[in-house]
Amino acid sequence: MKTGERKISLLAPARDLEVGKAAIQAGADAVYIGAPEFGARQAAGNSLEDIATLVEYAHRFSVQVLVTLNTLLHEHEYPRACALAHELYNIGVDALIIQDLKLLDYALPPIRLHASTQCDNRTAEHVLRLQQIGFRRVVLARELSLRQIADIHNTIPDIELEAFVHGALCVSYSGQCYLSETLMNRSANRGCCAQPCRQRYDLLDKDGNEILDNNGKPIHQRYLLSLQDMDRGLHLAEMIEAGVTTFKIEGRLKDRDYVTNIVAYYRQLLDQLIDSSPVLRHASTPSIYQYDFTPTPAKTFHRGQTDYFLHGRTPNMANWATPKSTGEKIGKVIEVRGKAIKVQLLPHIVLHNGDGLCFADKGFAINRVEGEWIYTNQLVDIQRNTILYRNLDTAFVHTLNAIRRIPIDIRFEAIAEGFRITIGNNSALFEAEHQVASNPERALQTIHQQLSKLGDTDFIAQNITIMADGKKCDNEFPYFIPISQLNQWRRETINGK
Repeated sequence: MKTGERKISLLAPARDLEVGKAAIQAGADAVYIGAPEFGARQAAGNSLEDIATLVEYAHRFSVQVLVTLNTLLHEHEYPRACALAHELYNIGVDALIIQDLKLLDYALPPIRLHASTQCDNRTAEHVLRLQQIGFRRVVLARELSLRQIADIHNTIPDIELEAFVHGALCVSYSGQCYLSETLMNRSANRGCCAQPCRQRYDLLDKDGNEILDNNGKPIHQRYLLSLQDMDRGLHLAEMIEAGVTTFKIEGRLKDRDYVTNIVAYYRQLLDQLIDSSPVLRHASTPSIYQYDFTPTPAKTFHRGQTDYFLHGRTPNMANWATPKSTGEKIGKVIEVRGKAIKVQLLPHIVLHNGDGLCFADKGFAINRVEGEWIYTNQLVDIQRNTILYRNLDTAFVHTLNAIRRIPIDIRFEAIAEGFRITIGNNSALFEAEHQVASNPERALQTIHQQLSKLGDTDFIAQNITIMADGKKCDNEFPYFIPISQLNQWRRETINGK
């Protein structure tokens, strides 16, 4: 890169191989995935074979694969963790994300090391120490403000800063929560958090009396520790200005639909910034994306949104009503008749049979829709004026498909020895006689059409140049070539034969 240029990377979670591929197709510059052991999401481990397959697939797009080895280890586990690091290095993994610093005392392979957010990366002094012992990147604590991020970047400008941009939030500092271990003997630092922050609690004063909320009701059995989800889509430019170069989406337990939607959402936002900047660059191969949907965070798992502490402490970070996905607001209940509910819908909302609706922490499915009337297959205990949300939009889910293609140039030339085709970096010479075309205009159109058919490859034709006898052919091509021959030559060239 030239002086002053910065690569901006979108980092996506991969629960498994399938989700990893979907993230890449939707626009990820890198994916992070759990190894068979020692990941901070115990339920999201993957075999070395699947990780190797993902690495091969990702590198076709210059996408990086990062692997999480980010639990605290028991003494007897260090040798195995070190051996696993070597196995991951040998299959081409680009970096390891780790928390346990003692692992650095072992003979690790020469692989990039990223300091997990579990390392509690909050200060410049701590980040400097991590750099000094060999880390190339730190994953910042979620709780930092823009000013704190900028202070770290200005103090240590040559270390990569990765920051969370979207997804679930923990009520405690990353790596510093011991609530699950204390209450349920399940350690978050060992990858098996029981999520006690998503449970109901009472709020009591020092005398054991329930505290009242602003409406005069006791704060009783509410989700007092359940934070809304992070959504910093409106603040990417500010984060880049502060020094962030990698934007991380949380969600190694999330499914393909969620990852496709959220990655596409941030891909479009980041591309707008990169394409309008003279110094920002893509971290992976610039690509063309085809989305069959309009990326919308509220359409997949969504607990509401907060930018958290990015601009200091702000209200409405938590949702005491529910820890579940609420989705998008659709309207207000205006009448209830048994299993039929009449809803005053927002103007843009169209409901479908099978959609999932919710209010507070209760939910139900739509059996059928007739205008503003919703019919369910069960009685729903719901009152007039209740605000309804849709947490499953069946029509939207069916459209969640993304295709990523690398734009390449194609050149076709008639030369003395026959014909030469160049597709991207591959070039091939095909010896053949020059047969005069009876319809030169049609001959040119045929070559253009057949060379652009790149099918299920990773590529899409960007520019096609056709030459004959040293001259560019804009309107006609003097020689006839059978379609079957053109197709064979195209396949052989793109496969490097």
